[in-house]
Amino acid sequence: MLHGMSTSVEPASERSAAEVNEEIRALWLRSGGILTTEQREEYQRLVMEWAAAAPQSERAA
Repeated sequence: MLHGMSTSVEPASERSAAEVNEEIRALWLRSGGILTTEQREEYQRLVMEWAAAAPQSERAA
């Protein structure tokens, strides 16, 4: 049985899912709920980082 081993080839996030989630929330607050094209690109990048970090933080819990 593989406990805690990742078979993913994606690099692990250096930040926790909670840290990335805080940055996503701050982005939405700064934007007033309406993202510019540049902010939308940052949001998409952050969501991908959050998704990569989420399983890692769940294993640590």
